[in-house]
Amino acid sequence: MSIPMETITNSVQSSKFKVQSFDEEQSLTENGFCWREKDGVKILVCRALEENNFVNGFSTRLGGVSYFPKDSLSLAGYDEDSAENIEENRKRFLRLFGIDFQLATCWQIHSANVRVIENFEDAGDGNQKFDALVSNLEKILLGVKTADCVPILIGDAKTKAFAAIHAGWRGTTGSIVKKACEKMNANFGTNPKDLICAVGPAASGKNYEIGQNVINAFRENFPESEHLFTPTRPNHALANLPLANKEQLVSIGVLPENIYVAPLCTIERTDLFFSYRLECKTGRLMSVIGLK
Repeated sequence: MSIPMETITNSVQSSKFKVQSFDEEQSLTENGFCWREKDGVKILVCRALEENNFVNGFSTRLGGVSYFPKDSLSLAGYDEDSAENIEENRKRFLRLFGIDFQLATCWQIHSANVRVIENFEDAGDGNQKFDALVSNLEKILLGVKTADCVPILIGDAKTKAFAAIHAGWRGTTGSIVKKACEKMNANFGTNPKDLICAVGPAASGKNYEIGQNVINAFRENFPESEHLFTPTRPNHALANLPLANKEQLVSIGVLPENIYVAPLCTIERTDLFFSYRLECKTGRLMSVIGLK
């Protein structure tokens, strides 16, 4: 599961000098997103979720105290950073949301497991091994951590249930986004037609190379998945995980017009985002959602 050296080199060089352009701003607007910034901390917001009373945000690496490099906003990864740095970064990040939210996270293991946060005690226990969280509680922010994997935030416009999902290739082939929606239906009566979904910045289909084992996993679970791959070299291909997750949402009845995909690649934009594929030792982004 490697990525071509030419792709890595070009991505790193281009990201160093990236300046936000009018075209990028227009692309974000057309895809349903906008930037929000406070005290140097910058996040990406899905407008449709916000308009339906869901606080939400996809973090960037800007405005923190971690050394990935200096002043990076790493929001997880205690093996790579100090607890003091991460806690300070989380305080800065949460200040953008105004209300005094309690953050609920999980110990992510690249699974398709979904946890229901039923009370504040559940929210305070981040050591449970899951990769998606669902709830309908006020004053709770569900959060998932990424550094190339796909973060997905979902809000039910009718029941006001919501979900945060971490979908790497294992979670994607395990249909984690589908299982999170099923959990919302079982616990809160969610109808997929009422869902608003935001697929955040992740490694894009232009840069995310996988090996034959991952290709096989997709083929076994999704026989019609060949369009997700662009061959690169023997037994390798570029894979479009954001599209794979969008298609899973559509397959269970989510309206395509209610799915918003951020046009930003973490591998291309290391000026804004952490990328494990490019940097290896790096910080972690966080994507959060809750009720206003």
